[in-house]
Amino acid sequence: MTKENVRIVMDEVEINRALNRIAHEIIEANKGAHDLLLVGIMNRGVPLAKRIAKIIDKTERLTVPAGALDVSLYRDDLSKKGEYITVRKSEIPFSVDDKVVILVDDVIFAGRTVRAALDGLKDYGRAAKVQLVALVDRGHRELPIHPNYTGKVIPTAKKEEVKVEVLEIDGADRVYIKS
Repeated sequence: MTKENVRIVMDEVEINRALNRIAHEIIEANKGAHDLLLVGIMNRGVPLAKRIAKIIDKTERLTVPAGALDVSLYRDDLSKKGEYITVRKSEIPFSVDDKVVILVDDVIFAGRTVRAALDGLKDYGRAAKVQLVALVDRGHRELPIHPNYTGKVIPTAKKEEVKVEVLEIDGADRVYIKS
């Protein structure tokens, strides 16, 4: 990674500020935290979901469960990726029936990962409502999917890559664009 082709667009402070704002928007939109569940889309959506859950827990003095969903087998590009996918174990140790499920992902782009997550989520029951958090919305949607809560909208060119790094996986919190 050279400095010439990398532009940092969110640092640790900005990410934490965005997650705090998102957590409070979730509480406000749902009139509290009762019947809320957070489900992070693997990989980096999982630690983001856990962080949002902790903020909600602290604010509302109510434990909000957080789980992890692997969407690998629900992707519509499975035939293209084939043997190159790695299937991991989803961890949703709670019922989603009649709950408000907040799906959390790091970046929303075409919308196909979220569509896969919606397909995967139905294997765990029938949620009363599903809402979507994206730390970064970079545009270029191919499906009619839009996040309810967004950390930052970052217009990008299709050829650019938006990378999110989180402390729990990468050792640092930052979002950068690589061209």
